[in-house]
Amino acid sequence: MPRNVEIKARVEDLEAVKQRILALKSNAAYDVRPDSIVLRQKDSFFNLPAGKPGKLKLRQMGLFNELIYYDREESTGPKLSSYVKCQVNEDVEKLLTNALGTWGVVKKERNLIMVGQTRVHFDRVDGLGDFVELEVILDDTQTVKDGQLIAEDLMSHMGVEEKDLISVAYVNMLAQNKS
Repeated sequence: MPRNVEIKARVEDLEAVKQRILALKSNAAYDVRPDSIVLRQKDSFFNLPAGKPGKLKLRQMGLFNELIYYDREESTGPKLSSYVKCQVNEDVEKLLTNALGTWGVVKKERNLIMVGQTRVHFDRVDGLGDFVELEVILDDTQTVKDGQLIAEDLMSHMGVEEKDLISVAYVNMLAQNKS
């Protein structure tokens, strides 16, 4: 199963954090690919059987849809996430909603910049605000600690501090806001 190390942090000035990442392109030690991709995403989260860990979501991005199952610890700081994903057509939303039911929907605008093996997401989440998310994609030879060190290095360049980190998914934050 593919793995990555993730962090998610709330930020006050999304553009300033983005500029700090883009400034790394002048440093040869960082492979910054400054051509960013802007995505408008809708993530629908489906109920899982009782006792089944993780989350199952359908990510819709215009004509492109992915079904993603992932499992990760809900804690602050860099953490391991294991996931499986596949492309699906739009009919799967109705099927899964009827079969499993949904428990949350997240809508966001995501700006993606690649830095080496790390996907850096600059997210504007409807109903929540601005966030930055790092996904350090691990290869088979890398340990979780390797990924944590990469994430911590990029956090320091972005000005993200421990107090800024959040431990839960956006969908959980939206659900907490409703209660």
